[in-house]
Amino acid sequence: MTTWTVTRVLRDREAGLYLGAVVVSGFGSSAMWLVAGVWVKDLTGSDGLAALCVLALWAPTLAGPLLGALADRTRRGPLLVWTNVGLAALLLPLCAVGSRDTVWLLFAVLLVYGATGVVQDAAEAALVAVAVDRRLLGDLNGLRTAAAEGMKLVAPLAGAGLYAACGGAWVAVLDACTFVLAAALYALLRVREESPRRVQGSPWERTAEGARVLWRHPTPRALVLAGGTTMLFAGVNGALLYAVVDGLGRPPAYAGVLYTVQGAGSVAGGLAAGPLLRRFGGLRFAACGIAVTAVAVAARAVPSDPVALVSSAAIGLGLPCVLVAALTAVQRETPDALLGRAAATAGTLMFAPNAVGLGVGAGLVELVPHQSVLVLLGAALPVGVVPLLRAHARRASASATSDRSSSDASPA
Repeated sequence: MTTWTVTRVLRDREAGLYLGAVVVSGFGSSAMWLVAGVWVKDLTGSDGLAALCVLALWAPTLAGPLLGALADRTRRGPLLVWTNVGLAALLLPLCAVGSRDTVWLLFAVLLVYGATGVVQDAAEAALVAVAVDRRLLGDLNGLRTAAAEGMKLVAPLAGAGLYAACGGAWVAVLDACTFVLAAALYALLRVREESPRRVQGSPWERTAEGARVLWRHPTPRALVLAGGTTMLFAGVNGALLYAVVDGLGRPPAYAGVLYTVQGAGSVAGGLAAGPLLRRFGGLRFAACGIAVTAVAVAARAVPSDPVALVSSAAIGLGLPCVLVAALTAVQRETPDALLGRAAATAGTLMFAPNAVGLGVGAGLVELVPHQSVLVLLGAALPVGVVPLLRAHARRASASATSDRSSSDASPA
């Protein structure tokens, strides 16, 4: 089934080029994101400043609705080409970073890097919905998840090796080269896009339209709410990783093993997402993923290596389900003129809670035994299923009403 899914998507020329660009740029980004923290740590000796690298990259997510509006004001294909070229140029000044006094330049680049990434994600979501057969969107989004997670398993090791051998500047050059190659792949896309029409209203009103269109459509609204709730609890779970490792009696480096196993689970989940999404539908597929994640998180409380490994794989398998389902629903049910804003707003609503959860988890782990927190998380995660059940009930009710109307209208 999975092999057929990959073949089915790659037969589509535009889907293949898009996935190629995701793989190439994802490799460079994953390598750079890891090396940035190590680079800052080596130059300053500060763990706090090293951690701020992650904040600089993720902070622009909070401005997702505003940044996503940029993807609706111009044609998305050229936008993706030029943002990738711009990122390549942006990274080159990092060759001048070599002391504590120049670390500010690295943070400035990371902040712009993160903001540009938000615009790119919105433009990609909107462009793919036009360029690819909509029946392939679930498969394509699943494969994109698999590709991105696969790069996170391979690229950090490559980046760390290059950094150890040649220094951070060469990792920046490598990342710049991957963006140039991604820009070339986007330039090869054959997509007929009309120039966006000028819309009335203030910038705030145009930006808020992305949130309004999500709220008006019951299925995307339910999936985005479920995704945000799930990612909130996933953030708390992520903050407990080192406590779980300590409970296993393992050194901190063992966290890398659990992270790798979870990434492998996400790759498998991404490959299977398309067929399962077609079989169960978005609402049921997302609910199943949340249920798997809940059981796996609670099982992490058991101090056993085999259980910890299986739980990590199951979390990686279950967590992307609701995210893939939500993005696919947004792409299918949002008008093209609003899709950039809607996709970026959905991204903010789903991923910003993860940062909140990380902060909450970091506080809880100092106050409460991590086993208790994990069990409570497992019990709380199914809360994310509630909006899915409501949406399913509304859909069933609307279907029943439609059937009765058809029956009443038919001749006796």
